[in-house]
Amino acid sequence: MKVLVIGSGAREHALVRALAADPAVDAVVAAPGNPGIDAIALCRELPAGPEDGAGIAALAQEVGADLVVIGPEAPLVAGAADAVRAAGIDCFGPTAEAARLEGSKAFAKEVMAAADVPTSLSRVCTSLDQVADALDAFGAPHVVKDDGLAGGKGVVVTDERARALAHAAHCLAGPGSTVVVEEFLDGPEVSLFCLTDGTTVVPLAPAQDFKRVGDGDEGPNTGGMGAYSPLDWVPEGLTQHVVDRIAQPTIDEMRRRGTPFAGVLYVGLAITARGPQVVEFNARFGDPETQVVLARLLTPLGVVLQATARGALAEVPPLRWREQHAVTVVVAAKGYPQSPRTGGRIHGLDEVGDDAYVLHAGTARAKDGAIVSAGGRVLSVVALGDDLEQARHRAYAAVDRIELDGSHHRTDIALAAQRGEVAVAG
Repeated sequence: MKVLVIGSGAREHALVRALAADPAVDAVVAAPGNPGIDAIALCRELPAGPEDGAGIAALAQEVGADLVVIGPEAPLVAGAADAVRAAGIDCFGPTAEAARLEGSKAFAKEVMAAADVPTSLSRVCTSLDQVADALDAFGAPHVVKDDGLAGGKGVVVTDERARALAHAAHCLAGPGSTVVVEEFLDGPEVSLFCLTDGTTVVPLAPAQDFKRVGDGDEGPNTGGMGAYSPLDWVPEGLTQHVVDRIAQPTIDEMRRRGTPFAGVLYVGLAITARGPQVVEFNARFGDPETQVVLARLLTPLGVVLQATARGALAEVPPLRWREQHAVTVVVAAKGYPQSPRTGGRIHGLDEVGDDAYVLHAGTARAKDGAIVSAGGRVLSVVALGDDLEQARHRAYAAVDRIELDGSHHRTDIALAAQRGEVAVAG
């Protein structure tokens, strides 16, 4: 089979890498891709951008793709998967209607309520007065979320009421804007990707990511600064519980509404004293969790994604996993997440050694052929190890060999888990 992957980040680099290793996949094309992807697959431009569904469908037909895999959320919400399916090509990714589970947090809360899915109490607000009332009702820490897509930066969690109000005011600045104010969910967070063809649900391995920019979870939210898998500290049976209590009821409710969800449902959880509670749904693979989850997946990826796209997920044998631990550390540009500096030359990519590998995210190739930074999150460095300590050591040793002026990274990815310090209430 020939696969077309849409996107340009480290998540897409991880997907392309896994697909290229599948014996059933003859070729992988990426659009627009990045210099790292270009080394292992053919990269093609999308003149009107990744949200141009017609352009994606036309490119899929031109390259003879048997399957299109859409990485980022914006094309899905814009209906890219609909356009590909309308052209008669299998597509991994939900329809625009189904992608509202990520595109609108208010809609996701509505679906969760209908499916009796455990999640935080919340209020949908369209004015600052409503926000103020909700903040007072729930108390601190305050959680304020932009209703729509915000690249992982639309959420503020703060003890400062004034900051929560300021964020809400920023989100409500546009006409018809909405914010969701929620009660704070205390407890460690878990990311679980669930593959689904609209009926069957197959979970992948749980992972944990680190959203704050600085060590100790300090500083503003980012798209994610690192991740690891597996999670040895999670309660036994957590994955099956999430499938039975959260993912399957949600998929059943979406099908009942006439808008079946097929693709990957990203379930973001907080493990609270009341049990697992949904923090958010996403309609695509998460970044950087995908980097560690796919690093551990032994089952060929292309066959599984094609079965998902064709409604045949129930026929796929149980997934097989490496017992090793995986860690990824994100190398970010100077100024990220507020105002990342681009154009810096990256050195040392060929010197990371055999114990780790580098996935490109925000990179570009200069006229002289040099690899330069072209975004906020520049690279994801991934390593496997027999335990977390070894995986962390290998990942950070590789990070230390990479040079990008002014770059920064967290030094504590998976450290608490390695030390056995992740506490689960109850």
